Amino acid sequence: MSDWDLLLTDTTIATMARGAANYGVIRNAALAIRNGRIAWLGPAIDMPAGNAAEARSLGGRWLTPALIDCHTHIVFGGDRALEYEQRLQGVSYEEIANAGGGIKSTVGATREASIQTLVESAAKRVAALCRDGVATVEIKSGYGLNTESEIRMLEAARAFIREDVLSVQTTFLGAHTTPLEFNGRSDDYIDLVVNESLPAAHAKGLVNAVDAFCEHIAFSTEQVTRVFEKAQSLGLPVKLHADQLSDGGGAELAANFAALSADHLEYTSDAGVAALADAGTVAVLLPGAFVTLSEAQKPPVDAFRSHDVPIAVATDCNPGTSPLCSLQQAMQLASRVFKLTPEECFAGVTREAARALGLDDRGTLEVGKRADLAVWSFDHPRDLSYWMGLNTPANVFVNGVLRA
Repeated sequence: MSDWDLLLTDTTIATMARGAANYGVIRNAALAIRNGRIAWLGPAIDMPAGNAAEARSLGGRWLTPALIDCHTHIVFGGDRALEYEQRLQGVSYEEIANAGGGIKSTVGATREASIQTLVESAAKRVAALCRDGVATVEIKSGYGLNTESEIRMLEAARAFIREDVLSVQTTFLGAHTTPLEFNGRSDDYIDLVVNESLPAAHAKGLVNAVDAFCEHIAFSTEQVTRVFEKAQSLGLPVKLHADQLSDGGGAELAANFAALSADHLEYTSDAGVAALADAGTVAVLLPGAFVTLSEAQKPPVDAFRSHDVPIAVATDCNPGTSPLCSLQQAMQLASRVFKLTPEECFAGVTREAARALGLDDRGTLEVGKRADLAVWSFDHPRDLSYWMGLNTPANVFVNGVLRA
């Protein structure tokens, strides 16, 4: 009987382990896998005696954790590329919305779409993330805005789960915006979310976490509190779209509920940053939306650093404000626009992204962790934040299996 299922040799490893300096680099390294987990890693000269069912030389390439996209809205109906073109031609968002466009068009198309249609539409976006080296992706609901459609979105997202290809975390975002049929009655819509939609989705085993949009154009802190209290009663962790357009106390609210993450955070105050630090909540930065919306207020990155708030980076892939299907490009934007260092960017799509999803079994290369690995031909991991459109992983292993 073999000691290991797979032994990878002739490689340089970037462990990305917390507290390790310089990406946690180990040169002239080897890594052994057993039952989908990392059984051993370190300098090849220190490798213990043992035999492997399969041994593979990586030819000097780098070995890193596979990437994790911790914030996407990748499942939806319809398309809004025409609206993007119209906005650039001078048509206002209000004019587009009054003509039936904007998020209303996405909600309408999503409600009309079957699970198969939603899956087929999302498949090309999911495939693009996989080509980037992503092995875990979070997918939110939030474009159905009624019980049946929210559940259908989550079922479509779960259709992408394959242990040897992709791990999917599904997040219930029923409190995304108020649908047209509840216009002027947002409290009544929150009643539906709390009393029917969320419990129904949870009963079907479709919810890993609960999210909400806390903003003056969406829901108040009082309304989100009701949603989060329901999530807590169901034993579900929470996340929050917070302080994107104004400082509405979203970061503090997320911290009060020990949220896994607070996302966007352009207008977060010093008090909000301190609250996130105390709660251990991850700040998820979404540069795709920042650039698409031509925003001017940047997240308080220096304050996050000084308070040791963990920083993750994600695509926020969605049809309206972040049509971005490359996590590597999100890293590149985060470094150029938000001035994250390349090491912060790489931690943000591996170690900290895993933390933002409440997953302690991946995101770093350490004994006992899932063998979600990416093999690269780059000169150094910093290249992922530097070069645009150049780096595709040579191989990706998901749960210890080479992804086809």
